[in-house]
Amino acid sequence: MKIVIADNMEPDVIAEISKLGDTKVTPPDLKAALSDADALIVRSATKVTSELLAHAPKLRLVARAGVGLDNVDAEACKKRGVKVVNTPGASTNSVAELALAMMFAICRKLPKADASMKGKQWLKKELTGTELMGKTLGVVGLGRIGASLAIKASALGMMVLYYDPRQEGAAIGKKVSLDEIFLSSDYISLHVPLVPETKNMINAGVLAKMKKNAVILNTARGGLVDEEALYSALKEGKIGGACLDVYPSEPYSGKLCELANVVLTPHIAGSTKEAQARIGQELVAKLREELG
Repeated sequence: MKIVIADNMEPDVIAEISKLGDTKVTPPDLKAALSDADALIVRSATKVTSELLAHAPKLRLVARAGVGLDNVDAEACKKRGVKVVNTPGASTNSVAELALAMMFAICRKLPKADASMKGKQWLKKELTGTELMGKTLGVVGLGRIGASLAIKASALGMMVLYYDPRQEGAAIGKKVSLDEIFLSSDYISLHVPLVPETKNMINAGVLAKMKKNAVILNTARGGLVDEEALYSALKEGKIGGACLDVYPSEPYSGKLCELANVVLTPHIAGSTKEAQARIGQELVAKLREELG
């Protein structure tokens, strides 16, 4: 069995995968390495395109270590008879916890508080915040991560609204229309895949409907938010803030970095030791199942 690991992974996960066959890790020439590979393992960086697959005539499996398959052309894989798997549940809790942490960070002005203290400033009067208890959280997409966040937020005393056409009568929160999410929520957290229907779903028209204090949270996919429209809304005080972990192009260094009412993190939602361990375990189990 010949396995190619295209992106960086934890050493212990690589060690387990290596037990399954001859393993090449982040080869300098990926196309050449795929010439006799049975399996290709990727995270987010490597794009599995039809052009890349053309260099892998023996490939049987593409395994994505993480949630979603945005960087994998599943249709191209299907046409070539290559099976595609991922690890959808492994980082659920980590992503939900980061979304919750972002809400705390922005409502209590923690980035400014930390920076001012390290700058030897005592800005006590300028750092009055707000509570999450009693606020309304709108969850767009009540899958594993959205539901996990909804449960945590509900435990804090937040009112949870959700929009998800696939969910009927979920145990947590109240199902409402997407319009109602945008009109009524103090915090709006996105948990949907990036597909043509969801691209730039947060745009100028949608932002105009929101409360002036509303905060957008995106730990899902960067393309869900129109960056120009968001920047304008934040700059002009049309909404309260934004918390972003994902961006249309990464690494990100765009103009949202200029704004004080934004909390930005470098795509770390699933980057916890616990999540990486679960991803490794789930990935190895699927490789064993698919490759024998």
